[in-house]
Amino acid sequence: MEVTTAMRFLFVLLVVCGCRSATPQPLRVAAASDLTEAFTELGARFEAETKTKVVFSFGSSGLLAKQIAEGAPFDVFAAANVSFVDVTVKAGACDGASAQRYARGRLAAWSLSGPLPSLQSIADASNKRIALANPEHAPYGRAAKEALEKAGLWKQLESRVVFAENVRQALQLAQTGNAEVALVAYSNVVGRKDGVTLLIDDALYTPIEQSLVRCSRGGQGEAARQFVEFLGKSDSQELMKRSGFLIAP
Repeated sequence: MEVTTAMRFLFVLLVVCGCRSATPQPLRVAAASDLTEAFTELGARFEAETKTKVVFSFGSSGLLAKQIAEGAPFDVFAAANVSFVDVTVKAGACDGASAQRYARGRLAAWSLSGPLPSLQSIADASNKRIALANPEHAPYGRAAKEALEKAGLWKQLESRVVFAENVRQALQLAQTGNAEVALVAYSNVVGRKDGVTLLIDDALYTPIEQSLVRCSRGGQGEAARQFVEFLGKSDSQELMKRSGFLIAP
C-alpha cells in the first residue's frame, strides 16, 4: 500500500509530540543505608532547587557495588567505604576521576528499651540477640565486629549475633523486638526520641571513610555532576553534620 505524504507527516508529528511529552528521566542514586535519612532530605532540597527528580536506592554498599558493576543504570554511587567505589571503577561502570570522599561515618548501638551505659553492657544476659549488618558487604557491620573484637566481646557475643543485610534492617530488628540491641550507623539513630543510643568510641574501629563517584550507565551525567556539587555546598554539609556524620576535608 502506498504511503501518502499526509500520512508521513502525521507519523512524524506523532513522534515529535511523543518525545516532547515524555517524562524527563530522573537522576538515579545508589546510596549506602546509613545515608537514608540525610539523603532523603537532601534529595528533596536538590529537586526543589534544580527541578530534577531524584530516585534513591538504599542498600548495603557491597551489594550496590555488585549491581552497578554488573550493569545497573545508576548516575551516582555514594558508598559507606571507598573500597566499594573502587569495585565500580574497576568494572568500568563509574568514573574514577570523579571519586571523592564526602563524609566519615560513626558507629552506634541502639536499644528500644535499654539501658546502654557502655559497650560492655551489650554483653548482659538480657540481650539475647544483637543485630548488625553483614560484615561481608556492609562497612558498618565490619566496623561493629571490629569494635566488639577490640573490646574483647566478640567471642562472648558471637552466638547471639543476628546478621542483617544492611544497617537499616539491623535497626528494624531492634525496633520490632527481634533483637535487643542493634549496632548501626549513628546517622540512622541520631535525634531519635525513642530507645537508647550509645555512640561507640571511634578508636575501636577503622575509620569509616565514605566515598562517592559518578557513574555512566544512568544517562544523567550533567545532573549527576550537579548533585555531587550540591552535596558540597555549606547547607548540605551542615545537614550531614546534624545527621551524625563527620565531614571529610
